[in-house]
Amino acid sequence: MHEAVILAGGFGTRLQTVVKDIPKSMAPVNGRPFLEYLLDYLISNNYKKIVLSVGYKSESIISHFGSSYKELEIIYAIENEPLGTGGGIRMALTKCDEKNVLVLNGDTLFLVDLHDFNKLHHKKNAVISIALRKVADLSRYGEIKVNRDGYITSFGEKTSANFPGLINGGIYIIQREFFLENTNPSAFSVERDIFEKWTINHQLAGFTYDAYFLDIGIPADFLKAQHEFQKLKY
Repeated sequence: MHEAVILAGGFGTRLQTVVKDIPKSMAPVNGRPFLEYLLDYLISNNYKKIVLSVGYKSESIISHFGSSYKELEIIYAIENEPLGTGGGIRMALTKCDEKNVLVLNGDTLFLVDLHDFNKLHHKKNAVISIALRKVADLSRYGEIKVNRDGYITSFGEKTSANFPGLINGGIYIIQREFFLENTNPSAFSVERDIFEKWTINHQLAGFTYDAYFLDIGIPADFLKAQHEFQKLKY
């Protein structure tokens, strides 16, 4: 695969106390927009074309990156009104060409081996594959359960539970044509309206990685990124 979609249209509501009036993906980490770290990660994995799904304050992203970043071609899927994660993915996939497309959340850095992830996705022939991360504390996340064959069986709601478990790492591989043919061009949540409903009928695969993971969606982890990202190779 050489195409990827990044969901970069988030409002960043929880970050408003530390970062104001810019999309969450543009939050500055050591003087660089968070989105640059994601793009450098994709470049290191030989990606060539990126579709940025943008909405809120999209002009700040477009003016910063333009039509390219280093050797990456950048195309924009611009939401005129909020489409949710599912609608945003769907619009972005219409601008892609490959059979399988990598999709990433624009507020999470999860440094999985994308070559391995792609290989496992093809081996399972899954409609959607999700990179999973084991965390020690589930209280910020919904727990994902996987059966012995590697297929996801349930997506739990966020709870106050502070025990370990598997979570959605915010990286997916999606069969483009199947997704487009089985969804409508409207606002919807990929988590609630697709993942939860397709779990049984379409066999979503889950693959667990013990790679570096950080979600900058809350101020504490955004501040954590300022220190930890200095150690990255990018």
